[in-house]
Amino acid sequence: MTLVGTPPQGTTPPPRLPVRERSTARDRSSHLLSPMLNRLAAERATGVLERERGSLYLAEGRVVHAESPFAPGLDVLLLTHGTLDAGSWRAALERADAKHSALRLLLDADRIPRGALELCHLGALYDAAYFALAPSSTPGRFLYGAGSPLAGPRAVPVGALEKETLRRREMLDRLWPDPLADGAPLLRAEAVAAPAPTARQSAVLALVDGVRTAADIARELGRQAFHTLVDVRRLAAAGLLTALFPPPPPPAPASSPYPATAAAPGAAPPVPPTDHPPPGISLPRVNDPDITLLKRLRDALEAL
Repeated sequence: MTLVGTPPQGTTPPPRLPVRERSTARDRSSHLLSPMLNRLAAERATGVLERERGSLYLAEGRVVHAESPFAPGLDVLLLTHGTLDAGSWRAALERADAKHSALRLLLDADRIPRGALELCHLGALYDAAYFALAPSSTPGRFLYGAGSPLAGPRAVPVGALEKETLRRREMLDRLWPDPLADGAPLLRAEAVAAPAPTARQSAVLALVDGVRTAADIARELGRQAFHTLVDVRRLAAAGLLTALFPPPPPPAPASSPYPATAAAPGAAPPVPPTDHPPPGISLPRVNDPDITLLKRLRDALEAL
């Protein structure tokens, strides 16, 4: 045990140990999400950063659009909440070559309220960016000069986007620290004395069938994927649902790529299981001394 006392009078006290503030630590850790993204922001680059789980569109170093297969698209959010009429959407799709072009046509024709579009676009941007900035097993790729398919009027600074992504990660970890339920098929579970689910959570439970994932449920409900993850983690913490574990990988094949009945190219043909060798094939020599003595006696008798 180490005793810490006050220094004697007249001596200089030792300097205090540096203490890193919590906000400073969070700011530094935010740059660990994507060093490439921070470098592009410093360069005020324009283009699209393609990552394993999504894409981020930049204009002069700021994020103006984001897409991810794990988050519902902007059209899904607009159609579900009644902001966009289904008939107008189908007509615009027939005239345009892509969803984003159809949204531009509707916006130019004043068929979508600009304020509602801006709000939904900003929510969809943060939602898709949460998945795009997830840990990746493959390096990202940046395409300079590639414009955004649907750039919103508000560009988001990279620092603000990373801070919000970290805040969402910490929130989900506080609710339920196991991330398996985020991407695996979900299955309902019977919990003892579990709290009654809310209306939002009941809507999620109604779609849990052992096949759908959280992203599938978010797309069915027309909700942001992160908000659905919040409900899923709370339900998992309450014991009302569980995630299906992926099946174990099949056993590795044998080291030899050839079947047991086939011989490898260049290998000697197998010797049939018989006491007498076939013509043209000699048995290997045996170094047993008794057998060697018998062979010598045989050779001597044959020489008489």
